[in-house]
Amino acid sequence: MEQNKYSLVIVGFGGMGSYHVQLIEPSERLAVTGVYDVVDYRKELAAAKGFKTYDSLEAVLSDETVDVVLIATPNDVHKEIAIRALTAGKHVICEKPVTVDSADLRDILEVSKESDRVFMVHQNRRWDEDFLIIQDLIEKKKIGEVFHLESRVQGANGIPGDWRQLKAYGGGMLLDWGVHLLDQLLLLTGSRIDSVTAELSTILGTEVDDGFTSFIRFKDGLTAVIEVGTTNFIKLPRWYVKGTEGTAIIRDWDLSGEIVVNNPDVAKVEPKPIQAGQGLTKTMAPPSEESTLRLPIEKALSTKQSFYDNFVSVIEGKSEPLVKNEEVHRVLRLIETIFEAAEKRAVLKDLEL
Repeated sequence: MEQNKYSLVIVGFGGMGSYHVQLIEPSERLAVTGVYDVVDYRKELAAAKGFKTYDSLEAVLSDETVDVVLIATPNDVHKEIAIRALTAGKHVICEKPVTVDSADLRDILEVSKESDRVFMVHQNRRWDEDFLIIQDLIEKKKIGEVFHLESRVQGANGIPGDWRQLKAYGGGMLLDWGVHLLDQLLLLTGSRIDSVTAELSTILGTEVDDGFTSFIRFKDGLTAVIEVGTTNFIKLPRWYVKGTEGTAIIRDWDLSGEIVVNNPDVAKVEPKPIQAGQGLTKTMAPPSEESTLRLPIEKALSTKQSFYDNFVSVIEGKSEPLVKNEEVHRVLRLIETIFEAAEKRAVLKDLEL
């Protein structure tokens, strides 16, 4: 029997809002049927693509044929739109960061519960291939027990020239890209956080951060460096992961990189000293080729549902959400902690994270 599709309206048809059309198209159970945006030319673009356009948010919410509202507006109005949509009986997908303040997410979730409507946040980078490779590497202990990892995204193009440069709209790179990297980090370990320190970059002179670096220590001993930069003309690796039996590196989005591990079939061979500047060193020499293996980066097979298929399954009570709201709330609290650590120039400890 053919199953009906859920009608979805996108609120906010900018870069990410319009991109959702491509992401949703493969879904057999969701269909983008309409668009609302406060900017006229964006509504004209939507109409040219064959979508129904609405003159107001109220018009969207009063349309009984609309099942789902997808929010892709600037961050500062996510809460208001989400609460209005849930109260109107619509299921809601919200772009990240879901809110600027963690308390605001709690308010949304109360309304979601009261209205018995599904609310999920589009943390799409849980499906990125590079992250899935690292997640698989850690779970299968391919380099032993991981004790340190570094996760970065860097470019040299500055902050996008729109509302992301403005504090009132929830701009800045910690909220824009940091929310992704921190979400990924917290999925890689079940441990609670022990301490956080951070520094925000303001090289570009905008009223929001143009990047940040945070050092996070977990109670199980894992340490992590999370870094976002928009002034890096030469980028550092996307991932650098150290384990008790080896090291893994993924250099960029093309998944270039390698894994170097101890060779289990060969006893350790002492490395030969190398010339290092004006001296010799064995300590900093590369491990001997005889006692190590160099392995390629291989894609990790994933059988989990797509975000949108999972969303439909949650609506129909068939699955648990792959992006749980409590996980999203924890990320927001960590972001708030990083802002606080940077402002105080302190190492924050005894955290309830």
